[in-house]
Amino acid sequence: MTFATFERRDDIGIVTIDRPERLNAMSTALLNDVHGALDRANRDEAVKVIVYTGAGRAFCAGDDLKEFDRQSANAAAIRTHVEAIQRVSRDLMFTDKIVIGAVHGYAVGGGFEWLLNCDMVVAADDLVAFFPEMDWAQFVTGGVTYLLPRALGHQRAIELMVLGEQQGAADLVRLGLVNRVVKRAAMMETAMEVARKVAAKSSFSVGRLKRVLTEGPGGPLDRALAAEQDITIEAFARPEAAERVKRFDRQ
Repeated sequence: MTFATFERRDDIGIVTIDRPERLNAMSTALLNDVHGALDRANRDEAVKVIVYTGAGRAFCAGDDLKEFDRQSANAAAIRTHVEAIQRVSRDLMFTDKIVIGAVHGYAVGGGFEWLLNCDMVVAADDLVAFFPEMDWAQFVTGGVTYLLPRALGHQRAIELMVLGEQQGAADLVRLGLVNRVVKRAAMMETAMEVARKVAAKSSFSVGRLKRVLTEGPGGPLDRALAAEQDITIEAFARPEAAERVKRFDRQ
C-alpha cells in the first residue's frame, strides 16, 4: 500500500497524501511515501510547480497517536520518525519549485506545519488548523520556530504554538498564512489555476527567488529544523509524552 501519490498534468506535479481512513495522519510509512512522491516531483524536469494536497476529509491530522508506542519504542525509532518529518519539510522548502498547498479539513500539528511549508496556499472553507504539541508534551517541527515569528511576530507566534487554539480558514487569511479561501468543491481547480499561472513564469527566475527568500541548507531555517529535530527526539522519549498522548487518545 502506498500512502502518497505523484502525477503530472502537463507541467504541474500533483502530490497527494493518501491515507484517508486515518485522516492522512503521519505514520513512518506515510512519511517515507510522501518523501518519495515529493522527490519524484522535484526530480521531474518537466514539472515546473507542485500542488500538494490530501485525499479524503483532511489534509493531514498530524502524528498518528495510535502509532506513538511504536514511534517512541527506542532511541533509533524516535530518531527515524522525527528525521522523516523534517525531511518532508526540506522537500517542500528547499526546492526551486513553487509548492502550492491545496488544503482542506484538518491540518493539525505536522499537517499545519506542512501547510506553512508551502509557498502559497489555497484553502477550502472547511479548513481547521492548530498546534496540539504543547498539550502532548511534544515539540513543533517543520521549521515553524523560524517561519511563524517571521510571519506573525514573536507574541502571535507564541500564542498559536502554546495555546494551540483552532484557527479556521478566515482566521488564517487574516493572519496572512493562506492566500485565498474557496468553497471545498473549488479548491483543487483554484489551486491548479494558480499553478498554471506560476508555470507560465520563468522557472529560473521563480526558482532563484524562492531560493533567496527561503535560504538554503546552512541558513537560519535549516538550523531551526535541526534544533526542532533534536528537541522533538528528546520529547518523544520522555514518559510525560506517552502519558499525555494516551490520555488524549482516550478522549
